[in-house]
Amino acid sequence: MNDFVYALVFATGIASAVVGGVLFAFSGFVMRALARIAADRGIAAMQSINIVVQNWLCSLLFFGTGLASVYLIIWSLMNLEEEGAAYVLAGGLLYVLGGLGVTAAFNVPLNNKLAKVESASEEGRLLWQKFVPVWMAWNHVRTVACMAASVSFVAGLLVR
Repeated sequence: MNDFVYALVFATGIASAVVGGVLFAFSGFVMRALARIAADRGIAAMQSINIVVQNWLCSLLFFGTGLASVYLIIWSLMNLEEEGAAYVLAGGLLYVLGGLGVTAAFNVPLNNKLAKVESASEEGRLLWQKFVPVWMAWNHVRTVACMAASVSFVAGLLVR
């Protein structure tokens, strides 16, 4: 593992932990708090969050970590004989599939459905009842995947 790859694994391990921490905050208290208030206010708050999160800093963290993970997956596959490469490969796959993949396949489509409803409508209230538990379940998956990715990246550095 050359210095560049070592530094990239280190940075990607930290970044995936940060992403996992943000997602954990949603699982741990943000969504629970939104579920406790009236549906129209919870919907409006989540709609606002989904707009505000689309910024360059969050995109850089989330997708930059994904891009680094893809690079590390390729590096690992080309260097499987190196100590730590299998851990780096696992970390990359966990982040790309469990972090980005779950987000794209489940959480974003749910967010898009929520964005289309009027927060004070009966349709919104009914959607919110289904939205919260399903969104939370998938958020738990991506939280665990991102944290596991971080652990795998660190393990790849430690066994080296």
